[in-house]
Amino acid sequence: MSPKMVALQRADAPPWRLRPAALLAIALAWPLARCSPHRLRAVLQFLSMAARPATAEEAERARNAILGLSMRHGGPRCLERSIAIALMCRLRGSWPDWCTGVSTHPFEAHAWVEADGRPIGENPDEIIHFFITMKVSVCS
Repeated sequence: MSPKMVALQRADAPPWRLRPAALLAIALAWPLARCSPHRLRAVLQFLSMAARPATAEEAERARNAILGLSMRHGGPRCLERSIAIALMCRLRGSWPDWCTGVSTHPFEAHAWVEADGRPIGENPDEIIHFFITMKVSVCS
């Protein structure tokens, strides 16, 4: 979502036991990223129901699994990446806070996940400049 140059993020390939869930999350993230914001939020809220909050370790493990299997998600496709991370967590029984936000100087849009009150895999000095416009947390 961000127009600036984005460094390619990488991770080692995940263990074999995590690969089916990661591949499913990657496959489902692509069509969800093309939904309207209203529909995307509704779907993610539905999926977060009855989940437990993800820990930072779980969210980091999901992020690494997604990046380890898909170079496409290591670049500027933050919306697809963040959705895939959230879905991967959900397949394992938890849900991180899924966020989208904007920065106005210069204008940028970004999507990310948070767990334990901190952004996962994001530079904290850059993420603080984003105003959160949508956040999907665990629904009970």
